[in-house]
Amino acid sequence: MTQRYRYRKRKVIKKESVMTKFKNWSISILLAGAMLFGLQSYSSTASLKFAQVSDAHFYTGANNTTYKMVGESPKLLDDVIEQINETPNVSFVMFTGDQIDKPFEKELSAFLPHTEKLNVPWYFAFGNHDTMYGGYLTPRVYMDLVNNYNKNYKFEKSYYSFVPQKGYKAIVLDTIIRDRLTTNGKLGDEQLQWLDNELANSKKDTVLIFMHVPILEPFNSPNHRLLDADKAEEILNKYNNPIAVFQGHYHGAKITQKDNILYVSCPSMVTYPNAFRMITVTNYRNKVVFNIQNKETNLKNVQKLAKLLVFGITIYSGEAKDQNATITIEKK
Repeated sequence: MTQRYRYRKRKVIKKESVMTKFKNWSISILLAGAMLFGLQSYSSTASLKFAQVSDAHFYTGANNTTYKMVGESPKLLDDVIEQINETPNVSFVMFTGDQIDKPFEKELSAFLPHTEKLNVPWYFAFGNHDTMYGGYLTPRVYMDLVNNYNKNYKFEKSYYSFVPQKGYKAIVLDTIIRDRLTTNGKLGDEQLQWLDNELANSKKDTVLIFMHVPILEPFNSPNHRLLDADKAEEILNKYNNPIAVFQGHYHGAKITQKDNILYVSCPSMVTYPNAFRMITVTNYRNKVVFNIQNKETNLKNVQKLAKLLVFGITIYSGEAKDQNATITIEKK
C-alpha cells in the first residue's frame, strides 16, 4: 500500500514538474514579446553622421586678413579633411558657404583638388564670398566647376534637396543677394515657396536644412542678417516634425532649440577657434537625438595666432553649451 502510494505520488510530482516548466516557458515567451515590443518603440531606425564645415575662406595668397587666417587656409582645410577621413561612419560633408575667400575661378580651381581627398560625398551651400555682384564667377560657372570634381553634385539650381538616408531629408538653401554688394542675405519668395513645398512633402522625415546666412542669428549683426528671416521662420513653424537648421556666415558657435526646431551655427575654419562640426542624428520612433561636436584644428600654432586676432573670444567660440551638446526633440 505504501509502495503504491509512493509510486503515484512520484508520478503526480512529475506531472507538476512538466506543467511548471510549460507555465514558465509560456511566461518567458510573453515577457520576451513584451520586452521586444517595448524596445522597438524606443530603438533607433537609423543613425546618420555628417560633418559641417563652414567659412573655409580658401585663399591662395600668403597674407592673413583681420580676424581670418586665410593664408593658412589650405593647411587648415587639409587638417579638417584628415580628421573627417579618420572618423568612422561619416555619410557626407556639407560646406555651408564661403568655400573660397575671393570669388575668382582660380581660387575655386585651387580649392576643389583638396576636396578629392575626402573619402565621403560632399555638398555645399553658396556663401557671399563664393559669388558676388558683378563678378565673373556666377552660380552657373561655380556649379559647373564643382561638377568637374564632384560626381555627387549634379543639381541644376543653387538650392536643392536630397535624401541622404531613409527617414531623412536634406535641404540646401541659397541665401545670397547678387543684384548689389551686401553681406546681408535673402531667400526670396520663389525659394521660400519651394522650401514650404519641400517641408510639406517631408512631414514624416527628420529634416536637415543647410544654409550660409542664418535664419536665427548667433549674435546681433544687422549688416549680416537674413532680410526675410521672419518669413522663413514662419514657414518652419508650420511643421511639427524634427527640423535642424545648420548655418554659417557669422563665424560663431551657437546652438538654440525652439520647440521642434534646432538652430546650429558653425564656427569658421579660419577664425578662432578654427573648428568644424561633427553631427550624429539618431532617429527613434518617438524622438530624434542630435549629438553635436566641435572639432578644433590640430594646427595649434595657427589656432594660437588666430586667438590673438579676435576680440570677444566667446562671440566666436560660444559658451560650452554651444560647442558640444546632445539635444532631444520629441516627435509629435
